[in-house]
Amino acid sequence: MNQVFASILSRKLYLGSSLAAIWMAMASPVWAGLPSSGVPSHLGSEKGLVAQSQEESAKEEEESEFKPFNEVVKDARKIEGLFTLYHHRNTGKLYLEIQPEQLNRNFLCVMTLATGIGEAGLFRGMPISDILVQFRRVQNRVQLVVPNVNFRARPGDPVERSLSRAFSDSTLISVPIQSIHPTRKTLLIDFGEVLTRRDLPGIAPALASILGAPYLLDPESSSLGTVEAFPLNVELEAVYRFTSAGNASTSYLPSLPDSRAFNLAVHYSFSELPVSNGYRPRLADERVGYFVTAYKDFSNDSRRDPFVRYINRWHLEKQDPNAPLSPPKEPIVFWIENTVPVEYRDAIQEGVVMWNRAFEQAGFLNAIEVRQMPDDADWNPADIRYNTIRWSATFDSGFLGLGPSRVNPLTGQILDADILIDADVVRFIRREYRTFSNSGNSESLVGATDARHPCTSTLQQLYLRGTQIPQLPTATDVRWPFPGVDLPELCLKMESTRQFSMGAIAMTLLHSIPPSSTEMDKFVNQYLSYLIAHEVGHTLGLRHNFHGSTLLAPEELNNLEMTRTRGMVSSVMDYVPVNLAPPGVEQGDYFPVIVGPYDRWAIEYGYKPFNAPNPVAELPYLRQIAQRSGEPELAYAADEDTLAGLDPAANWYDLSNNMLVYSQWQLENAQAMWSRLNRRTPIAGESYSEMRDMFHAVFVYYFQHAMNISLYVGGQSFSRNFAGDGRLPFEAISATKQRQALQTLNQYVFAADAFEFTPQLLNQLAPSRWWHWGTVPIIFPLEYPIGDRIFLLQQIVLRNLLSPVRLSRLRDMELKAEPGKEVLALPELFETLQTGIWTEVVDRNASSRDITSIRRALQREYVEVLIEMVLKNQPVPEDARTLAWYNLHQLRDRINVTLRRSGNLDVYTQAHLAQTRDRINKALEAPLLTR
Repeated sequence: MNQVFASILSRKLYLGSSLAAIWMAMASPVWAGLPSSGVPSHLGSEKGLVAQSQEESAKEEEESEFKPFNEVVKDARKIEGLFTLYHHRNTGKLYLEIQPEQLNRNFLCVMTLATGIGEAGLFRGMPISDILVQFRRVQNRVQLVVPNVNFRARPGDPVERSLSRAFSDSTLISVPIQSIHPTRKTLLIDFGEVLTRRDLPGIAPALASILGAPYLLDPESSSLGTVEAFPLNVELEAVYRFTSAGNASTSYLPSLPDSRAFNLAVHYSFSELPVSNGYRPRLADERVGYFVTAYKDFSNDSRRDPFVRYINRWHLEKQDPNAPLSPPKEPIVFWIENTVPVEYRDAIQEGVVMWNRAFEQAGFLNAIEVRQMPDDADWNPADIRYNTIRWSATFDSGFLGLGPSRVNPLTGQILDADILIDADVVRFIRREYRTFSNSGNSESLVGATDARHPCTSTLQQLYLRGTQIPQLPTATDVRWPFPGVDLPELCLKMESTRQFSMGAIAMTLLHSIPPSSTEMDKFVNQYLSYLIAHEVGHTLGLRHNFHGSTLLAPEELNNLEMTRTRGMVSSVMDYVPVNLAPPGVEQGDYFPVIVGPYDRWAIEYGYKPFNAPNPVAELPYLRQIAQRSGEPELAYAADEDTLAGLDPAANWYDLSNNMLVYSQWQLENAQAMWSRLNRRTPIAGESYSEMRDMFHAVFVYYFQHAMNISLYVGGQSFSRNFAGDGRLPFEAISATKQRQALQTLNQYVFAADAFEFTPQLLNQLAPSRWWHWGTVPIIFPLEYPIGDRIFLLQQIVLRNLLSPVRLSRLRDMELKAEPGKEVLALPELFETLQTGIWTEVVDRNASSRDITSIRRALQREYVEVLIEMVLKNQPVPEDARTLAWYNLHQLRDRINVTLRRSGNLDVYTQAHLAQTRDRINKALEAPLLTR
């Protein structure tokens, strides 16, 4: 497919050349044999083409209406490239010259924040969006149009004619033509108006969502920055001024000197899409985790699935196609930005080239290279010609790293990638414990602590997975408006600051390792290498694999021979926590140092060359690779698989193939850290605030591992395997493991001695009292509310175990079980929880004893949950409702027995038992609510 053919397709000339275009499309090895063409059917608008035809018939008359071309561009600096630009530096005017053949042709427009404000997600280098655009002439104006490529048909198919009318394109901007060149017939438009006077990225409406108050674009104060043109791309920068316009609801933005106004610079890259470069789209398989470019195919009604899906990948070709291992013709090159501190560049490079081992399995030697951006480089890291690893300073992010890539929306070919690293990440790990546990002026178990932060509601939903917690503070559901970054991913990355801080805290508390030490350097460098490897994986086209942490047994995690040959995890595309050795075990690697077997297998699927003429002919080879998905080390679970809370192995921040053991180890580590804190006293002259920050960070860590354990109850493993891959998609977690999970939760969460802290420790948990821009002290509660925190943790875990979804799964597991296979049934769940939570009255062998305030709160919550079921306030299965009724009867009877022997019990306990009995009686006698 040559340039002429591409031009014919893009302009949709269906006259004498249409038959030739169709013939070339069908004969091309790139497109032949596809379910339908990889080229969209309506690259141009019919309305636009009709208007263009009308214009051409009367262009001589029209041209006389415009200013002379030379007069408009007089005294302007001419910049030649993909488009010719004319820049008037004195006035700021920028004109874009459009060749006739560039009309109705596809260009990729990439928008990136060149400057930010350092908070609320508005960070330097943050991707905003990348869109396919066309310049279309309509009468005396030029429109900037996003063509609809989601619906396609094979060129020449009759249905193709209807698509442009059935599905609308999106016209973003329309500007008048300033002049037409008398001989070249090129169109001249005021592109400065497009970039500075129009909100092309849609930032203004997004700010209201992100910042909680409206900010308006001030076009009079906006201006152009960098203006550059190259043969295949144009690089432009627009500096936008946003103002509150006197709005009374202006947000307080501590990163700004004055919150009423700020500037954001957006870098625009306009580039040609590659044509006839030998790239062949590769069809996707849902067993292997790639981002995909998908469209709906209207050419073949007999296909079961109307969608055609291509994986997103780079164009790699072997220098020697016949060699089993060959260097690529053009390697993937990443540049380390010159803003990255020198001491971390080696660790970052190791994280990038870690992937070369995976590419060897696909037949490529040294597929990826790393180069250092010179200090005196004259190019912009946002230039689409360079793949860069950027260092971005932020005020409140904690997002750690992002790895977006820019893709040809027609074929899935990755064209550019940039990795963004939070410049504060090392400082976070080394010293600032308060950064992890205390974002703002409050503390939380789940989610960000700022109610208007877009991650607050998102993280609560991710961790609680539908569990209804009464009176749990919830934030306004703030939508993330920029498509360049996925909000749940951004929030989980921000949450990872707490996860990774535990390594530094544990090293300090358990091993007395100071921030400035060789061991801490090892920790930091391993973390950076793993972080970069994860983000590079995204830029190679790979999605998350939240099953990737289940490669090794818990006792193998600190075996260096294992972690450095086989790997610590099967995929670095998981969110992996710091590997903390349990007490008495020598510490191994903290983070993965090599890519795992899944990573190598996925790269083989995506990049191994095949001697096939077209994408469909590759399918037998690809299916042969994908059918290995049934192997345990190749298990794959993407983001959507974790949201159901079904498979305990499909989870973030877990580790090992036996999370029950691993999470119990971490609960024991947390208890050991609390014990060390109990013996620790700040040096004279130091603040107590670090004690509080570290205590709360450990508390959150404890909560998250308790939630991980709860996933086993009613859990099932889920695989994306196809028929013949070796196992069924669903398999229940064994009853033995489910019982073990319940016993662990009873011991470490619900037991009377699960949380025991000395008054000496609790009375040291004082917060920081600094109050100035950027920091607000905790005002309420000033003291650490230990009773409320313990109750909230217990409440969340309990309601998670008794949630309607989990109870329904346990009921259904009885139906799905093979004859004779043991299951954890609903009666056993209720009995186990009742015995563990109400041990003081249910256990006939236990002597009567006083019930502490922590236990009383938990017991009230348990009774409340059962009463909600009985009164039909919860949509639980009827069997669960009946069991709740039954267990309340049993509990009432045991309370009666205990009260008859209550002579030695304190007043708290007697009152608690009497009131609980009264609540149960009233609930059992109350009329049922109708649904």
